[in-house]
This record gives sequence, structure tokens and C-alpha cells, in this order.
Amino acid sequence: MDAYSAHGGNFIDTADMYNQWVEGHIGGESETIIGSWMKSRGNRSSMVIATKVSKMDSRPGLSAKNIFAACEESLNRLQTDCIDLYYSHEDDKSVELEETLGAYAQLIAQGKVRYIAASNFTPARLRESIKYSEDNNLPSYVAVQDLYNLVDRAGYEAEMAQTVAELGISNIPFYGIARGFLSGKYRPGITEVDSKRAAGAREYATEKNFEVLNAMDEIAKTHNVSLSAIALAWLRTQPTVSVPIASARTVEQLNELMQVVELSDNEVEILNAIS
Repeated sequence: MDAYSAHGGNFIDTADMYNQWVEGHIGGESETIIGSWMKSRGNRSSMVIATKVSKMDSRPGLSAKNIFAACEESLNRLQTDCIDLYYSHEDDKSVELEETLGAYAQLIAQGKVRYIAASNFTPARLRESIKYSEDNNLPSYVAVQDLYNLVDRAGYEAEMAQTVAELGISNIPFYGIARGFLSGKYRPGITEVDSKRAAGAREYATEKNFEVLNAMDEIAKTHNVSLSAIALAWLRTQPTVSVPIASARTVEQLNELMQVVELSDNEVEILNAIS
């Protein structure tokens, strides 16, 4: 995080349920680390913090009671008075929109949350939620966080991209480098990669996607940057994307992600055609 800040990075994305899937963890560990870091560096005012509610095992769903409790717990772990962007981490159709959005309205009025967003919603449900907000003068989702990257396009582009464009909001996509596959570390014949994400990345190991990597190799050489930088640059050219999310496990990986490059129209067309 020090290296990220030194590069000029100021937006950090987390969730209350990170990393409850790790043995011995219960969730909240990521927020705790981020909060401790911001306090020790005294830099909260210069950071933009996004976190999420509804998928933590001990705080499931989008009822008002759960949102209020989860928000307080996240604020405490983050050691801050306000969450800049608060996501509904997944939809909860068992709760009326009035209750969920009303809870967010209270948190915003109290200064505990600035903006709200949605993740893992269907296009229809996103439209319904935003229309309800508009019709009832309630806070509205300003962004989505959906899976989208150069080798995983179909799910988002099928309908959600058009929905996001028509609603005038944006996507802050996760898995921006396809769980590490688009870093170029995973190639035909390479069986071992030192990464906890290796199994997920190998899901993308297809002949078509290896062709994408080959095209990225040439473009990366032209710009003298990493393949990860090319993957994120492609996402930035997409009209409904505001900023992509990518995870780094080491400072070396972070340095690759922070290489910002502007692709030419021709380079974008090449990547679009192959992928």
C-alpha cells in the first residue's frame, strides 16, 4: 500500500467479507489492514475507500438492520468516519427496495456513506432499483462492479454494458487481469506458477486466449510496458468503464499494474477482434 500511494494511487476497493474464505479468517481482515495502514500514515483524507455489504457470513443480506450493523463494523475496522463508496455486494430480493435504499439514505444523511453502488445485480434488477430511487427521491446506485476483462467479455457485454450506458453510470470491473492470466505468466507448457490465484487463472487457458496474449505481447513491446498494463489499458478504453480493479500480491506486481499507457485505436481494434 505504501508503494501504491507512492505511485499516486488513491482508490482502494475492499469488502467486509474479505478474506473469510481463508482458513482461520472470519472476514473483515482486509478492512482492518487498510484501516491500520491509513491511521499509521495519516492519509485517510487523500484516499477513496470502497467497501461492500451483504456477503459476509455473519452479516448477510440487505435488510436495514444488517446494513446499519455492517456499516458500523466496517467503519470501525477501517478506522474512519465515512465510507466513500458503499456497495450492495449482491442483490437481496427478500428485502423490499424501500428498506434497502432507505437504509442507505439514512447512512448518507448521517455522513457515514457518500455514495452507493451495486455489484452482481442483473440488468433488470439494476434498472428497477435505480428507477425506484428516482421515483422516491432516494439515493441511487452510481456505479456497478461486475466481472469484465479482455478474455471474459460475454457476460458483461451481453446486456449489462448497454444497461449501464443507458442509466448514465459506470462499471468498476473486478478481475481486470483475469485472475492473473493476462499478466502473461500462464503460457502453454508452463505448469507451475507461484500464485494463490493459479487455479482460477488457468480457467482462462484456452487456445483463443493464448492468441490474445500473443497479440498483447506485441503491443506491450511497442509501449515498453507489462501485459498487465495493456489489459488495464484496454479496459479503460471501454465506454462504460470508469476505472478497472486489479489485485497485487507483491510490489513487483503492483509496479506492473501502475504502468499507465494509452492504446491507439488500431491496437484496441486488434485486441477486440482477437478476443
